[in-house]
Amino acid sequence: MDAAVKPRAALRRATATRVRPPAAADPVEALIARIAADYDGLPPRLKSVARYVERHRASVPVDRVGEIAERCGVQPSAVVRFAQRFGYSGFSELQQVFRAQWTSRASPQSTYQQRIRRLLAERRGALSPGAVAREFIGASEAGLAELARDFDDAAFAAAVALLERAQHIYVVGVRRSFPVAAYISYALQHIDKRVQQVDGLGGMVMEQVRAIGPGDAMLAISFTPYGKETQACVRHARRRGAKVLVLTDSRMAPLARHAHALLLAHEGSAFAFRSLTNTLCIGQALFVALAARLESSVEETRYRGDYDD
Repeated sequence: MDAAVKPRAALRRATATRVRPPAAADPVEALIARIAADYDGLPPRLKSVARYVERHRASVPVDRVGEIAERCGVQPSAVVRFAQRFGYSGFSELQQVFRAQWTSRASPQSTYQQRIRRLLAERRGALSPGAVAREFIGASEAGLAELARDFDDAAFAAAVALLERAQHIYVVGVRRSFPVAAYISYALQHIDKRVQQVDGLGGMVMEQVRAIGPGDAMLAISFTPYGKETQACVRHARRRGAKVLVLTDSRMAPLARHAHALLLAHEGSAFAFRSLTNTLCIGQALFVALAARLESSVEETRYRGDYDD
């Protein structure tokens, strides 16, 4: 009987492997992970190329070396050296890794966004308010499509588990990230956790995180050019032995190296203004997933005009 059980167990393991391959099986993700691991040791010009490749992976398959060099502010030879640094004969060979993924994952939303941008570029007159609104809607749709396509279930589960174990959750985000930090702080007030938004009121950023320590967690939200206040809070949290969950836009971000759990949000943009759609979506999902893990009954906030006891 044991002999019959072993083949079935082996078959189940083999089937599970086929259905849920490890993340490293994705060549693009494996390459990005290698770039992130070596990022600190790269020369400044190659760091610029690394950031471009990580943030614009959807366009890398069709970008020309000269175009990338111009956008990164480097010479074309730097783009070639970047590819060679990671074992490729040239940039064209590196592009093949992205082209294979792009062919299988290309989304109609991205194509729609490109058509809208070409239309706007060709217009000679002023844009109507409706056209502006539709451009932002299109950018948000494209961003959400990319988020769904590249969503990392394992990373998200690790983020929820980190918050679940925390005794006290500190949430920090400044400037563009502030609305997301404020919403997440508000949502987390509805579950059985001690939560504090680090808002820096009165310039007291570090005073608000002074008590953080082992058993606590910090949720840091930051996007390029990365708020110095947020970076300081994260470094302090690490020194004090707290766990850090980072929500940012790049594995090469300064906060990423300090993260115990890392979530990425690549936003669509319109007229040089980046959306917050993806980031808010992840924030809401974090709260609901955490509440479900805690088996919490999320209480609705009720308006009380007099606030009497």
